[in-house]
Amino acid sequence: MKSEPDVYSIWDLEKERETIWDGVRNYQARNFLRHMQEGDLAFFYHSNTNPPGIVGLMRVVKTSIADPSQFDPKSDYYDPKSTPESPRWQTVVLEFVETFPNLISLSQLRSEFTPEQLMVVKQGNRLSVMPVLAEVANKILKMTIS
Repeated sequence: MKSEPDVYSIWDLEKERETIWDGVRNYQARNFLRHMQEGDLAFFYHSNTNPPGIVGLMRVVKTSIADPSQFDPKSDYYDPKSTPESPRWQTVVLEFVETFPNLISLSQLRSEFTPEQLMVVKQGNRLSVMPVLAEVANKILKMTIS
């Protein structure tokens, strides 16, 4: 799951302990959110920074939450076609697990994985939420130790 650190960082989550992952307005990313289960782990990826990369780990604590920003006319993520009775945008609540001792940079990820193995290394990928296969996730977690 990607966020720009000047918008919301792993350190913000660590301080707050829990957050709703609001503002996702891409249908494919939304569908990935819909498939999350309570207890799933998620990598926290800092994007639009130098260098971008994975900085920590979060856990899903609630699923199938209607993103409240879709109903707020003052929000950048307001969706006038969405109603409380039929929300278009669902999300999850996440809790902080850990900050990694060292960032795993996008260039490191590109050297270890193909775009078929890890979507974030695909050139031009803009999705803020992407699935990671278990074997790839385990390899990434081993990279945090070395």
